[in-house]
Amino acid sequence: MSTLRGQESTVDHANISVGIIGMGDMGKMYTRRISAAGWRVNACDREDNYEGLKEEFAGRDNVHIYPNGHLVSRASDYIIYSVEAEAIDGVVAMYGPSTKQGAIVGGQTSCKAPEIEAFERHMPGDVEIVTCHSLHGPNVDSEGQPLVLIKHRATQKSFDLVERILSCLRAKHVYLTANEHDRITADTQAVTHAAFLSMGTAWQANEQFPWETDRYVGGIENVKINVTLRIYSNKWHVYAGLAILNPSAKEQIRQYAESVTELFKLMLGGHRTELEQRVKTAGAAVFGTEQWEEQLLLRDEVLDRFSLGNVPQVRKPNNHLSLLAIVDCWWKLGIVPYDHMICSTPLFRLWLGVTEYLFRKPALLDEVIRIAIEDNTFRSDDLEFTFAARGWSECVSFGNFASYRDRFEKIQEFFAPRFPAATEVGNQMIRTILERTG
Repeated sequence: MSTLRGQESTVDHANISVGIIGMGDMGKMYTRRISAAGWRVNACDREDNYEGLKEEFAGRDNVHIYPNGHLVSRASDYIIYSVEAEAIDGVVAMYGPSTKQGAIVGGQTSCKAPEIEAFERHMPGDVEIVTCHSLHGPNVDSEGQPLVLIKHRATQKSFDLVERILSCLRAKHVYLTANEHDRITADTQAVTHAAFLSMGTAWQANEQFPWETDRYVGGIENVKINVTLRIYSNKWHVYAGLAILNPSAKEQIRQYAESVTELFKLMLGGHRTELEQRVKTAGAAVFGTEQWEEQLLLRDEVLDRFSLGNVPQVRKPNNHLSLLAIVDCWWKLGIVPYDHMICSTPLFRLWLGVTEYLFRKPALLDEVIRIAIEDNTFRSDDLEFTFAARGWSECVSFGNFASYRDRFEKIQEFFAPRFPAATEVGNQMIRTILERTG
């Protein structure tokens, strides 16, 4: 299914040029890596960004900035559309007819159904389609990370060329169909994103920077905080396309909101027996009944190193509603997260790691259930978190990109002053933990 690509095969670089349409963070990353490997790159963004891009990439002999996608399409043998999913149809409709005869096209969107539909609708019949998706952000080292390659309408020779070009990323190549890609990315990303987006919304609603209180410091809390800030420091469309355009993602985000709501009601009602039975049934379905606590790779002494605040001598116990709900959601939907590890993002592996950490430690899980019933310390936070999860689900179900953007950027603005410090700590945390979890 996959292989780790290191060195390129010998190819006559002088005769092949790569086009990049869309110079956001990922487009720029691809431009730098592909050009550094010796390929000529023809790139463009919106015409009002033309002069700025020329200045930014001045001195890179292999990078040629053009005013628009017509010129890139005419001059390039392999063209990557690096634009958000919401805009892919319009951009392909505009530049597709200018595609060089016999060229190969692909895209980088997180939801392939609308992307493939746009290529089939607007590309000339002689154009081949090989699309891709790097399952990580632009600031994560691509080496060893999953890179999905989809041979949709192409000869093996053309597919091999795309592989050789993208081998400069030193990623793990994963071979899927468009439908397989969309289902797996929903399974590994949709609920993860919903959980962190909801946390940020809840903290903003309570007007708190969580690491400045003694309730959200150390251990699992560091993962929650650092990854939430990492998500909100990115651009909104990175998450909106997957959530709104992928039918599987919509279903999963809806179920996550239902799981949060139902578990919170059990907590409010003091229904300990029902809560314990539901949580442990879900845990057994997802993680099995083995404990193997001694084999866990995520431990407090590792997680504590990446705090934005001071780790207290005595931790305040938390009911971890967000973690209980994600396992409940997986159980309800019949998702086994380990099935898709080859296509997992760094954020998903972290979230799975801390969730496993909770459910594989029986004493900790029992304490969490007890706190959920007996301790009101986090009750107001849990209320806002429940509202947030339901709000994000409704936003996604309406399919409104503008509403999604408004919600996202409101919370983003609240946390923005803290992004530099959080990014530095978060990068260290991700590197360290991913080294330990593979």
